[in-house]
This record gives sequence, C-alpha cells and structure tokens, in this order.
Amino acid sequence: MEQKEIELLQLLEKHGRLGTDMIASMLDLTVTEVEEMIEKLERESAILGYSTLINWAKVLERESVTAMIEVKVTPTRGKGFDQVAERIYRFPEVKALYLMSGGYDLSITLEGQTMMEISRFVSDKLSTLDSVVSTVTHFVLKQYKHDGVIFDDNDDQDRRMMVTP
Repeated sequence: MEQKEIELLQLLEKHGRLGTDMIASMLDLTVTEVEEMIEKLERESAILGYSTLINWAKVLERESVTAMIEVKVTPTRGKGFDQVAERIYRFPEVKALYLMSGGYDLSITLEGQTMMEISRFVSDKLSTLDSVVSTVTHFVLKQYKHDGVIFDDNDDQDRRMMVTP
C-alpha cells in the first residue's frame, strides 16, 4: 500500500467528514486523485464503511445496555474458531466479535434495550450453540472513551486544588 493511501486512511479514520477538496489539499493531491484512491480502497475492502460516533445517552430518553461477553468454545475440526465466530456474528444483536488470547476464546460486544434482553440472548441463542462451553457477561456501567474519543470530558472545569492563605 502506498504512503499516500495510508495517510488518506488515517485522515478518514479521524476526520470522516472532511471533503475530498480538503483531503486533496492536505495530501497535496488533486480532488480526482483522492476520489479515485477512495474508490480503489473501497473496492479492495480497505475501507469497510463509514460511521459516526454518537453519544446516545445525550440524545435518547430510553435506556440501552451494552454488555461484553467472554465465551469459551470448542473449535470446529478443520475450521478452527472461524465457523463458531461466523454463527455468532450473524446475530444482529452482536456489535463486535473478537478472537482473544488468554482465559477465554471470543469476546462479544452486545447492545440491547434491557439487561433482560441481553440475558435472553445469552441463554436462548448463545449458550445453546453446540460449540459454546461457557460464558461470562459483563455489563457496561459507564462509557468514558470509545475509538479514541472521550465522552463527557469536562475540560472547562478547573481541576486544580484550591489554595487559600
């Protein structure tokens, strides 16, 4: 991959709303070159999609629950963990799935409306899969940072200790 492509990807990752004219200026390229580069990177699946990071707690009145689930599985002969992972990531509730080293095999990030909804997913869908040996569910209590973005950063507050004479 060319250096300019890497620079373009880094810009898009951090500043997805930049226009192609601004990107072209920043990378010392023409708008056409940037557009062609983006199209190429999309075709090659280097760019998989575009998303916006939203603090839903600020805009929704309804509650939502995020859970991180540790899963121990028995890998499938000849397919390893891939076949098990594919069955799990096809569930629409699953937001992220990772193969892990350490004490468990897969890490799942799941979103739902209630803790009961998450619980039902684990008991009715996840734990019933033949290859799932065990699960441990952790509920997110507060989100501080995601994808490098700090949530509810109160930089305007003076954190210095007050000193009086």
